[in-house]
Amino acid sequence: MPQSSGQTRIFGFLAINCLNNFKPKYNILNCPEQISFIFESDMPNQLLQYQIAISLIPGIGDVNAKKLISYCGAAEAVFRETKKNLLKIPGMGVATVNAILSQNVLERAEQEMLFIEKNEISTLYFLEKNYPTRLKSCLDSPVMLYYKGNANLNASRVVSVVGTRRSTAYGREVCDQLISDLTSPDLLVVSGLAYGIDTQAHRSSVENNIPTVGILAHGLDRLYPAQNRALSEKMVENGGLLTDFMSATVPDRENFPKRNRIVAGMADALVVVESAKRGGALITANIANSYNRDVFAFPGRVSDTYSEGCNYLIKTNKAALIQNAADIRYLMNWDDVKKPGRQAKLFRELNPEEQQVMEILKNGEPVGIDYIVMQSKLSNSKIAAILLSLEFDGMVSSLPGKMYKAV
Repeated sequence: MPQSSGQTRIFGFLAINCLNNFKPKYNILNCPEQISFIFESDMPNQLLQYQIAISLIPGIGDVNAKKLISYCGAAEAVFRETKKNLLKIPGMGVATVNAILSQNVLERAEQEMLFIEKNEISTLYFLEKNYPTRLKSCLDSPVMLYYKGNANLNASRVVSVVGTRRSTAYGREVCDQLISDLTSPDLLVVSGLAYGIDTQAHRSSVENNIPTVGILAHGLDRLYPAQNRALSEKMVENGGLLTDFMSATVPDRENFPKRNRIVAGMADALVVVESAKRGGALITANIANSYNRDVFAFPGRVSDTYSEGCNYLIKTNKAALIQNAADIRYLMNWDDVKKPGRQAKLFRELNPEEQQVMEILKNGEPVGIDYIVMQSKLSNSKIAAILLSLEFDGMVSSLPGKMYKAV
């Protein structure tokens, strides 16, 4: 049986054909785990087939796939909806709707399920609990991920390390020192398993017994570059391989920017070790900035080609200058020395709006501010003021990336 990161569920929904205005049943485009009115399914394999298939519809990206699920109530419901109602969904044209109704993608999804079962691959659907929490808060996060490994993708501290494929001896030494010094409880190191800095980051993590996950630009039926196969096998033992591409997908050029968004979205902090003025590392840094992640870069000599990108990020305030792992721990407030915490005010009475926010945060997991706004239906400024007040009173702590959790 294919492994699943959480119990597969199908969302109950009302019949919609009688509605004059076809509206979303759920707003699930951001952090959608909190949805009510659910019932357990006795057909998890069939549901997985639909969850895979929706990402295969021609002309549908991850954003529009989530929109379809939001309007229809579940991935399965998308394929059972009428053409008339599908055409009412914003952004859905005739060609796209015809592709949905043709059901051709279901056969390919069924083939993928056989590959998943044979190779003991875990599937992570974006509505499931074990889907990477940080990535879930990104609007364009993948609907489905395929995972081979044992690392906790929701580790309390996640650092992504990127850099040029043409790494220098200086870059490899800096990267190795960074990883070996980045000792921290429940740490996960993420990179792209490419030549150069990526390989060095993974190798150093393996040597230092730090879980490390490689994000792939192809399916799990192959490995690129092939020279990293032995390394990847060690990573699966303490870490893993993660991709949003199905089997039989080759590492085409256009796949790497898609891969980079996962490297950026999964992280609390992204570190650029070495990079030329142009390249994948800078693309990833720009994506990380768009996700409000903390970005760091090692400076280099102005005459060094593969320090131009890092120097540029620092010069344009797109990355903070760091010299070692201690700088990251300091800037991320990851000092492991326990400091006296602020004691929550005793007998603090919460007003209704504060109670509403605390109810959203009650499970103790980090939650993005956009999700709190969406669930509470309060304004951004109101939520910001409430969170600040609760933080002052020691009831809420703020985390990197505009994330919050109950103390």
